[in-house]
Amino acid sequence: MNAVAVAARAKRQMRGPFAGNVVARLLALAALAAATVLVARVGGPRLVGAFTLLRVLPALAGVLVAAGLPTAAPYFLAAHPDHPALRQTLGALTGLGAVVATVVWLGLSPVLHRLFFSSFSPGVVLAASAAVFTQLFVAVGKSLLQGSGDMAGANAAIVAEEATFLPLYAVLLSLGRGTAPLLVAMVAADVAVAVGIGERLRRAGFFRGGPRVDYRLGREICVYGIRGQLGGLLSLVNLRLDVTILGGLAGPGVLGVYAVASKYAELLRLPGLAVNYVLYPAFTRDGAQRARARTRSLLPVVTGLNALGVIPLALAAAPVMLLVYGRDFDDAILPAWILLGGLVGDAAAELIGAYLYGIRRPGLNSLAIGVGVVVTVVGDLMLIPRHGAIGAAVASVAAYLTTVGTLLVCFAATGTDRTVGRADAEAVGVAGGRRRRRRGAGVGDVAGDQVGVARGGVGQREPAEP
Repeated sequence: MNAVAVAARAKRQMRGPFAGNVVARLLALAALAAATVLVARVGGPRLVGAFTLLRVLPALAGVLVAAGLPTAAPYFLAAHPDHPALRQTLGALTGLGAVVATVVWLGLSPVLHRLFFSSFSPGVVLAASAAVFTQLFVAVGKSLLQGSGDMAGANAAIVAEEATFLPLYAVLLSLGRGTAPLLVAMVAADVAVAVGIGERLRRAGFFRGGPRVDYRLGREICVYGIRGQLGGLLSLVNLRLDVTILGGLAGPGVLGVYAVASKYAELLRLPGLAVNYVLYPAFTRDGAQRARARTRSLLPVVTGLNALGVIPLALAAAPVMLLVYGRDFDDAILPAWILLGGLVGDAAAELIGAYLYGIRRPGLNSLAIGVGVVVTVVGDLMLIPRHGAIGAAVASVAAYLTTVGTLLVCFAATGTDRTVGRADAEAVGVAGGRRRRRRGAGVGDVAGDQVGVARGGVGQREPAEP
């Protein structure tokens, strides 16, 4: 199959799931915006701050303590769908991670209260432990749908995660207007979404099989998750570090202007996020050679689409800023334009990231993002004191472009026959002979026996070599 045919087929296969995920993310953003407006009208900025913290911190705590399980689950489900203990092991890791994360949160509650919730009672932090427990089930549940190939279900869960909160909170407002109704609505929404995800997985036969849990497999999942989660954390740091440094060096007024510009420009990230979400498990199923061919063929496509997306967002920046935020935010227009220019390559970065995750090289993705973090810190310290929000925007652009460049180098470095062959071998357990002598087979063993090495045409599988 020539390169033109590969590109045409990749684009056809990607169009439907990609569009569905973008729509789901837009609907989720709209639901979150509506919820934020309602919370703001009920309790003002203070309650909005609590809402933001209670959405972010418990979820982050769960993912960290669970060793990046939401990151790892799609890979193992896509690479080893027939492993007899995989689903039971993922379920056990989810339950264990939720319990341990909740205990850790409770143990750190005095510190969390002092750092983040000092304007609220200590009881709020203790009660938020319930959100730690429930949000991990939602996060892992979405990943299970994603890794199982149920993109329609995953997209529905993305929307439901944000949309379910709004009616529940509106009903609970009759009980009060503090943090209690807010937190109860968040936990109840998590439970409702998690139950819905579980029922969809049950109908698809996800939970069939024996109760066996493979501890060696669990360790493999955790190691992969930690390697991938490092990149996720660094990405979050890279996106928010400039805000933190700007607030410290330039004050809240300049920070407010830049925060608006940054949020607006990040709308351009939606296509790239959808590309990563859809193609990460697909690349895992493809095997390294085909995943690489698809990535190469899609790089100019996603980059071109992202570049086209810059035009309407740049043209709409000024009227949107003035209409939504008022004349006080005139100074956000230029930083938004600068940031949009830097995000032109974001879809390419997400595409290569999906490829690296799919061939079991998440550490390279983390490395590239780490380089970007260094550029952010250096650029911010050099440019913010003199140029304020514009300096922060320029530093962010330099970091974005550096990350994309590093990812392109990583993509090129994984293109040799040796590295591609190694990725396929790791994915299916070609080197599993040594493990077979151990008691209890891990992923590599079962995959080497049952799945085989993907070679040749699409879907053609041969037995693994010894």
